[in-house]
Amino acid sequence: MIAGALIATARALATQTAGGSALAFALILGSTLGVVLQRSRFCFLCHTRDFVDRRDPRGLLAILLALAVGTIGYHIVFGSWLPNPLPPRLPPDAHIGPVSWVLALAGLAFGLGMALSGSCVSAHLYRLAEGSPVAPFALIGTAGGFVLGFVTWNTLYLQTVSTAPVVWLPHHLGYGGSLALQLAVLAGLAALLWNWRAPSDMSRTGPGPSLSEVVRSWFTGRWPYWVGGLGVGAIGFLVVLRMTPLGVTSAIGSGARALGSDAGLVPQRLEGLDGFAGCATMPGDTWMTPNGLLVTGLVAGAFAASFASGQFAPRWPTLRDAARGLGGGLLLGWGAMTGLGCTIGTLLSGTMAAALSGWVFGAFVFVGTWGGLALARRTSAR
Repeated sequence: MIAGALIATARALATQTAGGSALAFALILGSTLGVVLQRSRFCFLCHTRDFVDRRDPRGLLAILLALAVGTIGYHIVFGSWLPNPLPPRLPPDAHIGPVSWVLALAGLAFGLGMALSGSCVSAHLYRLAEGSPVAPFALIGTAGGFVLGFVTWNTLYLQTVSTAPVVWLPHHLGYGGSLALQLAVLAGLAALLWNWRAPSDMSRTGPGPSLSEVVRSWFTGRWPYWVGGLGVGAIGFLVVLRMTPLGVTSAIGSGARALGSDAGLVPQRLEGLDGFAGCATMPGDTWMTPNGLLVTGLVAGAFAASFASGQFAPRWPTLRDAARGLGGGLLLGWGAMTGLGCTIGTLLSGTMAAALSGWVFGAFVFVGTWGGLALARRTSAR
């Protein structure tokens, strides 16, 4: 029923004369992304925690697979759009941002927010569709964090961001050199993760599952890690063909900016912000934008997947759930606004686009998440 409603809505959107096909494409691709994220449990925090706590690298390897698939796709697309990657020209709308200590601080804040709230923004969206008691508060906190980011933006921009370098690897290495370097780094990271794995987690004993068990697991169990990585990488490549590069915080940030401006909290002038590509936060009159419908489709697709697999399990929130969500969400929102995107935008789309900002943001998100998990373990031990 949900799938039918999504298809009917997409067909209705496609009949609109002004950008209807793009809106329909965004809704269908968003719903597909929601299904992939929910069924494969593709979550940056969960994958990091699995490795930190149990030295199980499968989730992080899935992220590296997504980056590798997207990197190949992005280089093909950008090579056709911009055959000669000469500075200062950049691919349109790509998540290629300035690199400075501000970006590193944004990554640390985002990673800590993930550890505190229990998920990144994209995972909170699909967990909202599962009935998570934390996700609604985390998304509200994320909007509040965006407002806080707008308040601090002018100071950070004028002091640091305005003069920070914007580094796009094809400017220096060409497409071939950039592709080779990124794939080599991803392969090296995969080899390190594999060498650091706990052998007991990866070993298999006894007979393998039967065919009926394998088929049933695709409807009720968790999809293999590699399916999530391959799916996210392929969707990241497909979305750039018809829309701006993949990101899930543009609609949240735009709404927060409009509300903050109406309340007099956001400065009337945000220096240089609207000149950057990535997860744009220009206030709009409607959520009927490609990014807004992508997020709507993500939640709807995740709800359909969780309901069909019996994983829709709503629970009444506790005060601790609310505090975790709001506190972690504030950090997520501030980090995403200041870093010009989240783990889907700046990290995935930025790294796929061969932007140094994607690598830097990702590294500090990992450090922040690791530190947040360590702090949580120490607090619980006390």
